Amino acid sequence: MARGKLRIYLGAAPGVGKTYAMLAEAHRRVERGTDCVVGFVEPHGRPRTEVLLHGLETVPRRELEYRGARFTEMDVDAVLARRPQVALVDELAHSNVPGSRNDKRWQDVEELLAAGIDVVSTVNIQHLESLGDVVESITGVRQQETVPDEVVRRADQIELVDMSPEALRRRMAHGNIYQPDKVDAALSNYFRPGNLTALRELALLWVADRVDEYLQRYRSEHRVSAIWGSRERIVVGLTGGPEGRTLIRRAARLAEKGAGGEVLAVYISRSDGLTSASPKELAVQRTLVEDLGGTFHHVVGDDIPAALLAFARGVNATQIVLGSSRRKTWQYVFGPGVGATVARESGPDLDVHIVTHEEVAKGRGLPLARGARLGRSRVVWGWLAGVAGPLLMTLLLTHVDVSLGLTNDMLLFLALAVAAALLGGLLPALASAAFGSMLLNWFFTPPVHRVTIADPKNILALVIFVSVAVSVASVVDLAARRTHQAARLRAESEILSFLAGNVLRGETSLEALLERVRETFGMESAALLERESDVAPWTCAGRAGMGRAVQRPEDADVDMPVGDHMALALTGRVLPAEDRRVLAAFAAQAAVVLERRRLQQEADQAKELAEGNRIRTALLAAVSHDLRTPLAGIKASVSSLRSDDVEWSDEDQAELLAAIEEGADRLDHLVGNLLDMSRLQTGTVVPIVRETDVDEVVPMALVGVPEGSVELDVPETLPMVAVDAGLLERAVANLVENAVKYSPPGRPVLVAASAMADRVEVRIVDRGPGVPDDAKERIFAPFQRYGDAPRGAGVGLGLAVARGFAEAMGGTLDAEDTPGGGLTMVLGLRAAGSRPQELVQHELAQSVPPERQAT
Repeated sequence: MARGKLRIYLGAAPGVGKTYAMLAEAHRRVERGTDCVVGFVEPHGRPRTEVLLHGLETVPRRELEYRGARFTEMDVDAVLARRPQVALVDELAHSNVPGSRNDKRWQDVEELLAAGIDVVSTVNIQHLESLGDVVESITGVRQQETVPDEVVRRADQIELVDMSPEALRRRMAHGNIYQPDKVDAALSNYFRPGNLTALRELALLWVADRVDEYLQRYRSEHRVSAIWGSRERIVVGLTGGPEGRTLIRRAARLAEKGAGGEVLAVYISRSDGLTSASPKELAVQRTLVEDLGGTFHHVVGDDIPAALLAFARGVNATQIVLGSSRRKTWQYVFGPGVGATVARESGPDLDVHIVTHEEVAKGRGLPLARGARLGRSRVVWGWLAGVAGPLLMTLLLTHVDVSLGLTNDMLLFLALAVAAALLGGLLPALASAAFGSMLLNWFFTPPVHRVTIADPKNILALVIFVSVAVSVASVVDLAARRTHQAARLRAESEILSFLAGNVLRGETSLEALLERVRETFGMESAALLERESDVAPWTCAGRAGMGRAVQRPEDADVDMPVGDHMALALTGRVLPAEDRRVLAAFAAQAAVVLERRRLQQEADQAKELAEGNRIRTALLAAVSHDLRTPLAGIKASVSSLRSDDVEWSDEDQAELLAAIEEGADRLDHLVGNLLDMSRLQTGTVVPIVRETDVDEVVPMALVGVPEGSVELDVPETLPMVAVDAGLLERAVANLVENAVKYSPPGRPVLVAASAMADRVEVRIVDRGPGVPDDAKERIFAPFQRYGDAPRGAGVGLGLAVARGFAEAMGGTLDAEDTPGGGLTMVLGLRAAGSRPQELVQHELAQSVPPERQAT
């Protein structure tokens, strides 16, 4: 069965019109004959949205009861049974009420897609999981309902529903988004112009990145090599010299001038040793470019200009930044240089910037350093020097009226043979020696213009000439080969140094390493394949690049085995044998990274198991005493009441019944804390947040506390707080019980509340022994009882449960010293006006959260 397609309407904030656009799209599809139903859409009482719901089939919702209130959620089973072509599912990041089929609505949507049903949904940018920290820094609020970025990225179509902050605030002021009593608070808090502008920028940039991914995939699939200047991408060519820092800063300034500009610094190591790169300087430049928001790339290429242009076109760059040459003036006789060549061959689609710097014309060594294979132009010049040179020399010497003598003539021809060896290697030099000896014999050895040689000494001279020429050519060629090998090893060592540096810096992501392999060797894709046995099928452990996916190493252009059951597979071109040594190092490192990742996962699982074992051990210890003590008391009292040989008075019976009741209450409290701790450990605590008065909840938490042991100071004028009343009551009850337990007789516990800025603080103050600073955090750990607390003082869960409930509601719980001795528990709660309503996860029907009002 084919997987359904997902279309998402993405907005920067509630009220931009996502639900309205989704319903309008549904009407267009219905008019075209598409079977479209409403799985879940919340109109929030907005007339225009409700009008669009008319004429669309709606699947009845499922009703759930949670903590005494009834809620409605999407009925996934009903939608699957109906099997429409398209289902509308609003609020992708919504958290379902406990008891639902899945915890999150995006998981419901995944089920529909897996069943072949197309889904149209909505989500706000602040609900993307990766943007949680950014959104919190902008709005001051941590989003509780999030959806993994990958879920949204996998969508077949993402449409941005955009609206300017001014227009959105006008809609808010006109009452088109929230109820009139909430408009002023929303405009002054979450819907401030600065917040909306920042969120809008986040949405635009995120969608732009998504569009860029589509573009790169399209260019790769259709093998488009031409540059499309859809956004500014600036490639900085680095040589490893000190001028690189100037170039990087210059490119960063150029990128800032264009929206969404991107800087890519690239160092190309080649085997002809054109530059003397300092690994230390390259490391500094790498750090600099990453600090400025760019990326660093290391590429191998024999032809620097060609490799640089290929890289720039491969990343769809629009500009290249290069530094002015450090060569001295006389060194330009050996060629125009990298900058001039890149500028000449860049074409009309690439702008090349040549930036001046302090190192201009200070020299960088001879470009003739023998460090690589001889280029085509040098081979041509070598043959010209070896063949045409002797001809020109012969014409010159035969037409000049000066006799230099045979010895000097041989030395001149020998110089040409050496020049041919220096330029073109062994073969041009041998050709020069052979051709030159024939010319010397014909034109300059008596008798001239004849093959014969009259003087035997001249025969010896010609033989020596040929021998010296061949020997010099061999030595020069051997030196060139050795220099080439040294330069090749240097390039390999640089790559391996970068590889080791990545490991030391903690860059151990398998995908990042594979991307580095792909860039280094200029391949289309790189994948790490593995299998469990010799007959098992291959599976992909990690992949980078946009090229074709390979299922087996045999299908790749290059494969590097790693052990018996793992291989690194590359596609794009066939690598020469000399590159496989470096590739083998990359493959071995990839295997290590994969193994390290799995070991880390196993370590995390072992840590979770160890924590679970610790809790279970502590629970068993608690059950062995703390739970058996009240049970023993209840059993003793019941046995006494049922005894036939003792006749109890009314007072005795009342006392035994009171003991039973006290033991049952104690058991209930202990079991309740154990269950609450279990819920917190498994993450199943879902608070129902609503505006609540503190003076209504706190007194209810004191029920059961001995009379006269608590003083209450909670003003009625406090602002309302956004909390779950049930969780707040349990948290305060646990804190008060703990304080009363440690307070000396006659010193009541003080429970006071006050407002501070956008917070309301509830303080539980006792005059007990207090807790040292180094133990103030440990007392909140499960199964912790401070000091010499007796075994009957509980299982040590009260404070852990209280902090867990406080944090689940978005609050805090900390311990402070009481002035004069004792301990003060500070419970911080958010005032209702300081918190945007879209963070509310589950509200009763009469108080709809703004995030569900997102249209």
